[in-house]
Amino acid sequence: MPGPVDLLTSSPRRRTRTVENLVRPFILKDEDYKRLMEIMLGEFNKGLGKETNPTAKVKMYPTYVRDVPDGTENGNFLALDLGGTNFRVLLINLNGQEVTMESKIYLIPQHIMTGTGEHLFDHIAECIYKFMNNHDLLNQKIPLGFTFSFPCKQMGLNHAVLTQWTKGFKCEGVEGEDVVRLLHEAIKRRGDIDVECLAVINDTVGALMSCAHSDRECAIGLILGTGTNACYIEKLENVELWDGDNNEPKQVMINTEWGALGDDGCLDFIKTEYDRQVDKHSINPGRQTYEKMISGMYMGEIVRLALEKLRKHGLLFNGKGSEELSTRGRFYTKYVSEIESDVDDHFKNTKQVFEELALEKYSDEDCRIAQYVCSLVSTRAAFLAAVGVATLLNKMERPDVSVAVDGSLYRFHPHFHDLMVEKIEQLIKPGLKFKLMLSHDGSGKGAAIVTAVANRLRESQSESIGENGLEN
Repeated sequence: MPGPVDLLTSSPRRRTRTVENLVRPFILKDEDYKRLMEIMLGEFNKGLGKETNPTAKVKMYPTYVRDVPDGTENGNFLALDLGGTNFRVLLINLNGQEVTMESKIYLIPQHIMTGTGEHLFDHIAECIYKFMNNHDLLNQKIPLGFTFSFPCKQMGLNHAVLTQWTKGFKCEGVEGEDVVRLLHEAIKRRGDIDVECLAVINDTVGALMSCAHSDRECAIGLILGTGTNACYIEKLENVELWDGDNNEPKQVMINTEWGALGDDGCLDFIKTEYDRQVDKHSINPGRQTYEKMISGMYMGEIVRLALEKLRKHGLLFNGKGSEELSTRGRFYTKYVSEIESDVDDHFKNTKQVFEELALEKYSDEDCRIAQYVCSLVSTRAAFLAAVGVATLLNKMERPDVSVAVDGSLYRFHPHFHDLMVEKIEQLIKPGLKFKLMLSHDGSGKGAAIVTAVANRLRESQSESIGENGLEN
């Protein structure tokens, strides 16, 4: 193989061919995607099975959320949203189909993300206090819903045990603990707010419930942001771990935690050297394999590694890089969306990204190559996510399903939606119909809706108990 010096003087055609060879592993064949669907279905069924669940990597947790809203939910609700570096507190008013929301974002400093669990929940409780104080709510008791977007084993609607931290969090003393209990303890330590958490959900359930408020066909919730995950409505007869009641509706939302697909090596056949590098230097090596090939936390880094490899082979920037380009994590995923948003040969966005990376000399051909690499990595991500959705649609066999999607990757990437639709259409069973719809503030509004449904059910139960009491 020619060395970097030979490639510097190579013809454009030869240069293009060499570039294509180095990034070809990102291009998967149709049979790869079909094989992946078979693997996924097998992993989903392992997670749902009583005997196979303990060793399954994809855990398929029952969420204890049984149904979508019926439109009668109303009142004021608080919602907490913790799923990344930002934490939100929301006040949400439901009145039939009308929803009004006020919210405030609070930062979670790095030292709290990697400190103790007590510090984290004290920080959360302090943010709740500030929010309630600013909105004159301190003298009210308001039901609260908590969107906690990390892998949890749900033990009940308001009991969820964190199984492992992801997305850069590493607070000690939280894994293996009930996060609602930790929240209630932090609130009790303060003693100045009266808040009870009625429901803890993850962002996939929030996305689904938020869309279901206006679309009753919604049966899958999908997150494509910092991380990726999905939930869907499953028949109780298929959930061997179900320990709740068997009343109508005989279904429950399943939190797949599909980001862990491949942690047992079943995705090794599509892994590239770039994926292995990303995994090796991540905070959780060997974990969240599928997520690392798709989500926003890793996509920019995959692109950076590929660009750096091309540069070292003299195929980009005349072989000269920059400190920024050689810094791990410095090529942000938003750059991928920006570069792919260029529609002509002026390469305005691409050149802006190059400037931010302190790359001094670049040609239009460099811009084209960067676009090509970005499109390969994002297309693979969209197709891999589409495989997951198609597998769920085929498993559910509902004639018409709306898929609620939330997350910055899906929102801001110019082609992600279209790529997913294209691939899902190729992979689903004949006769099934679907649509992908953007979920508006699922993790806020969705948490409030789950809480409102729980509150409505609780009130109707206490009313029936009261009536029974009168009769005796």
